This record gives sequence, C-alpha cells and structure tokens, in this order.
Amino acid sequence: MDTYESVLLVKNEVFVFKIPPKTTNRGYRAADWNLQEPQWTGRMRLVSKGEELVMKLEDKTSGQLFAKCPIDKYPGVALESVTDSSRYFVLKIQDDNGRSAYIGLGFGDRSDSFDLNVALQDHFKWLRKEQEGPTGPQQQLDLGFKDGETIKINMKITVSKCSLAKN
Repeated sequence: MDTYESVLLVKNEVFVFKIPPKTTNRGYRAADWNLQEPQWTGRMRLVSKGEELVMKLEDKTSGQLFAKCPIDKYPGVALESVTDSSRYFVLKIQDDNGRSAYIGLGFGDRSDSFDLNVALQDHFKWLRKEQEGPTGPQQQLDLGFKDGETIKINMKITVSKCSLAKN
C-alpha cells in the first residue's frame, strides 16, 4: 500500500543562517551567528510520509526546494535546539547524494518555534503508538458487552404526592 504525504506544519517565514563550527560540547549559541543578516529567507514545511519525517525549506513564491532535513528522532542530531534561545535551531541538511551540512534556522516569533516543537512531539508520539500495535494499552481495556452478557439496574423511583394530585 502506498503511503500518502501529510503536511504537519507550515511556517511562511523562516530564516537560515551560516553558523560557525561548534567549538565546545555545550551546544550551539544563536548569539554567535549574525542574526541581523540571514543568508536566506523562505518557507518551512514539516512533512511526514509513513514513518519518514522531513523538514523542507522552500522558496515562498515558487516552492523550489532550498534544503531538506530528514528527522529520525527528536531531540536528535538532525534538529537541535540552541542553548541561548527558544526561537533558533541547528539543522543537519542533506542532499540526495547523502552529503550533509549544518545550518541555523530561526523564527521571527516564539510561537512559531513552539508550534514546531509540538508538531515534532506529536509525530513521534504517534509513531510510538503505531509501532506498539494493537497490543498497546488502549486495546487491552475492552469495556464492551460480550455475547450473552447482561446487566441489571435497580432503580427506586418515587412519585411525589404533588405530581399525582395534578393528574
């Protein structure tokens, strides 16, 4: 069966930065980038196809692909948060030949980066549930009636004298 492509998130304005090599194990810092002069500005789409998840950076008007970042887990090597800001990330972009490079990705608003975090977490939560299969916790709890099962409900209904007098 062919799997279909699903767009999980679209952000119409993202900024790409050239980043210096990481000098310590503490992580990347957005303050080390030239944040006033992004190298590229465009649209970001987070797309899933089956178990694959890819972030695509595209031209706003033509839709031409600028770069893509396959994401196999989050948090992970492919997409990493910076240590000094919630709006910036480091992406490991790859071409079709398997060559890769690291770039900085930024959003103009914190809510956009929050949306990205939520979309990534939702995707990987869904993936874990799919991999668990029908033996997961939701399938074990069956509250439906089995064949031949019945229940008996005893209800004591009292009728007040006022309601009898009106009839």
